[in-house]
Amino acid sequence: MKSLPAGPKRTSPSPPKLHRNVWATSGTSFLTDVSSEMLLNVLPLFLANVLGVRIWAIGLVEGFAEATSSILKLYSGWLSDRLGTRKWPAVVGYGISAVSKPFYYLASSWGAVAAIRWGDRVGKGVRTAPRDALLADSTPAGRRGLAFGLHRAADTAGAVIGIAVSIWVVQQVQGGGALLEAETFRKLVLWSLVPAFLGVAVLAAGARDVRVNGRGNGGRGRHGSPGAGPAASRPRLRLRGLGRGFGAFVACSVIFELGNSADAFLVLRAQERGLSVAGILWLLLAFNVVYTLVSTPAGSLADRIPRKRVVAAAWGLYALVYLGFALADTAVHVTVLYLVYGCYHGLVAGAAKAMVADLVPPEQRGTAYGGYAAAIGLATLPASLLAGVLWEGLFAWEGFGPAAPFVFGAAMAAVAAVLVLVVVPGEPVGDAG
Repeated sequence: MKSLPAGPKRTSPSPPKLHRNVWATSGTSFLTDVSSEMLLNVLPLFLANVLGVRIWAIGLVEGFAEATSSILKLYSGWLSDRLGTRKWPAVVGYGISAVSKPFYYLASSWGAVAAIRWGDRVGKGVRTAPRDALLADSTPAGRRGLAFGLHRAADTAGAVIGIAVSIWVVQQVQGGGALLEAETFRKLVLWSLVPAFLGVAVLAAGARDVRVNGRGNGGRGRHGSPGAGPAASRPRLRLRGLGRGFGAFVACSVIFELGNSADAFLVLRAQERGLSVAGILWLLLAFNVVYTLVSTPAGSLADRIPRKRVVAAAWGLYALVYLGFALADTAVHVTVLYLVYGCYHGLVAGAAKAMVADLVPPEQRGTAYGGYAAAIGLATLPASLLAGVLWEGLFAWEGFGPAAPFVFGAAMAAVAAVLVLVVVPGEPVGDAG
């Protein structure tokens, strides 16, 4: 019997290439973190060691700056929906942060540092929601975990380089001293300026707006007017109308954030447990290497299993790490915990950002990212201020001290991890692209 000719060989379609915007935003975040990580990791040491600021005041500086940033994300996200452009609000935000950094060189009081830190976080508040919406707009739903994970990996790789430069500067200026010196901090400020401004240029030259459901490319909607639909109304911290389950996810995130005090407290805990300035920077470098290595595969994992499971696992890991920081007795304990803490960050980074895009209509992603950030930002100030108060034992009850903010953070993270599995739906409601 004559055999029939073989039909055409079937091949599975290859996944689409990542959009140029993924690479442009990743490059900008890489350079910006090279700059920022030279300063932010030693800023609490500058406040405590050089300026003699109390721990509760450091919590206030960090909490106020981060809360301001988060609340501004609501308006910048709404504005990017309204204007139909993601790129230029992001460019402006990166520019504001770059311009604020030189003023650290002149800072001689905690009030001045607070003002400069506030300016830097204004820039972050302006850029983050439009940048995240640009990433989501530029990537199919089935690849968003990967895109956000890759972006986070680039961001964290920049942190590795920035911390490596910081270590070199510290060792050149003050060697292995246990306390940070003013001259060291000011040298780091000068080194941070070039990558900060270069990052702004990369985004301005490399990114472009994309059209999604009639939005984009010139800021005009379907009918030739700015914005589209509900996003054109003024921004409000409102969860209704932003997709099924979005409000539940935001509520869980707020519960988690109430215990998620600024990482400045981890740096201070490391110094309290016996690490020198250079030792802390080496530890942070290792933390960011772990963070970088975990981010991309964890983001890809969140494309294959329900993202809420990845978020819940990350929050559960955070609870264990913070409980460990509360019990840590030695520098070795702190070192091991910091490495596991890098796994937490890598695990949650892509999944949480992709989950927001899943839960809202595509034309409202900018508003959703901004509203999400603003909601958790309202928890940031009390979280960091409470951590400082708990650290210093300003309550009358016995048992409060440096371990207390970490116990509280662990408890809140555990509650949030359980709730996100129970109350947040697992399936996406956004579009496929």
